[in-house]
Amino acid sequence: MKFLKLIAFVVAIACTASVAQAQVVKKTSETDKKKAQSQVSSRQQAFYEQTEPSDADLQWKKVVYRELDLTKGKNAALYYPEEPNEDGESLFFIIMRHVANGEINVYEWLDGREMFTETYKYKVSSMLDRFHILYAHAKGSTEKAPKYAIENADIPGSEVLSYYIIENWEFDTRSNKMRSRVDAICPVLHREDEFGVVQKWPMFWVKLNDIRPYIAQQFVFTDNDNNLLRYNLDDFFKLNMYSGDIYKVKNLRNQTLRMQFPDDKAYKHAQDSIERRLRQFDKGLWVPSREELQAQKEAKEKAEREAAGENVEEAATEDKKKEEKKSTTKRGAKETKKESKPKQTKVKTREAKPSGGGATRSVRNRKKS
Repeated sequence: MKFLKLIAFVVAIACTASVAQAQVVKKTSETDKKKAQSQVSSRQQAFYEQTEPSDADLQWKKVVYRELDLTKGKNAALYYPEEPNEDGESLFFIIMRHVANGEINVYEWLDGREMFTETYKYKVSSMLDRFHILYAHAKGSTEKAPKYAIENADIPGSEVLSYYIIENWEFDTRSNKMRSRVDAICPVLHREDEFGVVQKWPMFWVKLNDIRPYIAQQFVFTDNDNNLLRYNLDDFFKLNMYSGDIYKVKNLRNQTLRMQFPDDKAYKHAQDSIERRLRQFDKGLWVPSREELQAQKEAKEKAEREAAGENVEEAATEDKKKEEKKSTTKRGAKETKKESKPKQTKVKTREAKPSGGGATRSVRNRKKS
């Protein structure tokens, strides 16, 4: 009996030790997992966050507002898929999902007077009520940290047909280069009013740095000929792969280009002029090389000929024909000089000498006599 009790006691101690060891391993693994998750999230945030340059390093800056039409060009990558599927979800769905979870701050649309401060933070429930988006309070929601649950069918992704973006064009003295970066984006709803006229409703501004870690996980198609997913939404904005029209440049009177230039031709000319100055600003800071000056001279001469109505190809063809004609004329003249006149052969004729009697006698008659 004592022997059996001893064996049972040893077995009990062994079981207790194994259970304790398993609990320790489990706690250790959970702790390591949490640490790993926190390290990954911090690395992601540091990696995707794009720091703003210091004012001491900037010599020039221009704030430009653009409108991206999602029905044109490569901008469609921001619209599709209309609803989440196996390919992922659109930019608006990503934004709304993280806004509802309280992970992203949104700011009020102030019609050109954007202030990304605590004062102008948009209350999510007020925004959802304003644009008639159905929602419910999610699990874990509190008064200080509210969370909302929105069904995919209630998110108006198909009505967001354009985005407003704020571009900062900056000339950095450290790199001596001009660069542009997207600072904030605003989804725009296209809805019909009571008269059937489609109106644009800007919803809110969101800082691109706030959504960068989330949109970097969503890869998109950028080419219809190549279905390989090579770029994500973060690359789409970072590499300026979008195309948009300038509708405003920050100014003292806070006027859009349409307000300054009501005429369509003047409005288009102003857009092209601003775009050209932005693209060529840094080039005008440096002395051009000899090759660049020669190229500019040739381009200027070509433009002058085209303005005068002269076809460059026809002019080149005529010059070529003239050169061929000159060379042919010179070659023909040389051959003409080399040719000599044909010699005329003279036939010598013997003149008959007159005899004394005036009559001509043959040799045979002379012998007979």
